Amino acid sequence: MLAAGGLLAALLAGCSTLPSAGPTTAEVTSSAQDGDAVRYILRDVDESIVSILSSSRNRSFAGSFGDHRPPPHQRIGIGDSVNVTVWEAAAGGLFSSPAMDRNSTGARSAVIPEQIVAKDGSITVPYAGRIRVAGLTTPEVEKRIVSQLTGKAIEPQALVTVPQGLSNSATVLGEVTNGARVPLSVRGERIMDVVAMAGGVRAPTYETFISLQRGGRTVAVPMQRVVSDARENIYVHPKDVITVVRDPQTFSVFGAAGRNAVVPFEAAGITLEKAVAKAGGLLDNRSDPYGVFLLRFESVDVARQLDSSFSFAASDTRVPVVYRLNLRDPRGYFLAQTIHVRNNDMLYIANAPLNEVQKVLQLFVTAAQPVASAATIASGF
Repeated sequence: MLAAGGLLAALLAGCSTLPSAGPTTAEVTSSAQDGDAVRYILRDVDESIVSILSSSRNRSFAGSFGDHRPPPHQRIGIGDSVNVTVWEAAAGGLFSSPAMDRNSTGARSAVIPEQIVAKDGSITVPYAGRIRVAGLTTPEVEKRIVSQLTGKAIEPQALVTVPQGLSNSATVLGEVTNGARVPLSVRGERIMDVVAMAGGVRAPTYETFISLQRGGRTVAVPMQRVVSDARENIYVHPKDVITVVRDPQTFSVFGAAGRNAVVPFEAAGITLEKAVAKAGGLLDNRSDPYGVFLLRFESVDVARQLDSSFSFAASDTRVPVVYRLNLRDPRGYFLAQTIHVRNNDMLYIANAPLNEVQKVLQLFVTAAQPVASAATIASGF
């Protein structure tokens, strides 16, 4: 018995060396600070945390670019195809038919073959010479042509059309049926219009992100948000580049959960309570309901709101944060419904303190069995 008692004392002293799925709740709390240095921010989930996370919105199309309708008149650019038709008020002018028609009355017209706007931004119009058109609208180009022909032609009039306006188009790439340059009309097309014109997306909506590149800035937004929030379905502008990307969203689960795995969202977004359910819930014989942790990297702006005393390095762009949820309190379940899980988040459920004692007792029983058997054999002789 003395040997068994000594063995139990040794096992209890070595609890920290016992096999475990991860740190206990107390170890996660104590490890947040290593001496004077804070290793990560640890915060208990409450209403103030929910308020901070709710106010830290992700980037959006409307917030980044606004929802400005394109100008009513499209401007001609280099590489565009241009058609020019010129009219004169009477026969016998520069653009009239052969000499036999000069005695007939009525206006005469001439269609100038389609031209591509050259690198110098100009096209050629007979008797008017080189006309600079790049950066101008079609009414402005018509006025220039008429001005150049006045005094040469008989009361000239001009009509300019752009059958192929490459400079007034958007590029659609990625997970669409037909990636292409999509021409934009003067009425204005929105993001979902342009995606539909490219044949639609090939991936599930909840796994799809739409990236918009405009003026040197690139912003990516979940397609589900663009579909559900009309404010995000903004107008597309000429030279925009829209890339449709398939990016399955997942989170990782560790510890005393029903399953330890990389778990897909399989939805446009999930809350913390759904993530716990997808992980198989808490194991009744192992888990610590007070030790449900959500681990992620937050931006410096959010981290400052969480803990202004945290020591931020000048090079920090992301800060490790651990959120602790208390599911022993029913209020914790309601709070879990308001916190959204993000891609690559980690969910860790700690073992209950009593679980470590159970491990010790099991080891003690296993170790004591040979001693008891030897004692029984000895007493039989």
